[in-house]
Formats: sequence, C-alpha cells, structure tokens
Amino acid sequence: MKVKYLIVLIVIASFSSIIYGFSIKSENELSANKYIGSGTAGLFLLAMPLFLFKESKGKQMKDYMLNKENIEKMQQKEKEKDKR
Repeated sequence: MKVKYLIVLIVIASFSSIIYGFSIKSENELSANKYIGSGTAGLFLLAMPLFLFKESKGKQMKDYMLNKENIEKMQQKEKEKDKR
C-alpha cells in the first residue's frame, strides 16, 4: 500500500473519530472526549509526520535554511521582480 493512501486513511479515520466524539458528547462525555482526543492524536502524531516524511523525500534541508547565501538569493529575486 502506498504511503499516500495510508495517510488519507488515517486522516479520514481521525476526522470520523472527532466528528463521532462531538456527536455523542451530550450522551456520554467521557467516551466522547476519548474519541475526540484519539482523532486529534491520529492527525498530529501519525498523519502529519507521515505526510512530512513523504513530501520531504529527495529535498535538501540546506535549501530551506536561512543562511547568508539563501538570503542573498531571495534579495536578488526581489530586485528582479521589482524591475519588471
């Protein structure tokens, strides 16, 4: 199974858990809080790291760091935009 489909499955399950938790909140608050919490944890502890790992493959971290060389490149691009 591709990572993309696993991420989508986790996101759908997490949102479903959160929605279900809010729908039963008036009947059983303790269970509702567990569903809402597990859905939130699924999004932020499973889906987000998997997504970031998938999207960052093959990219160099130094390209995204603010160092003198990259700042000069950004300033040069801004000057070129202003000239147009």
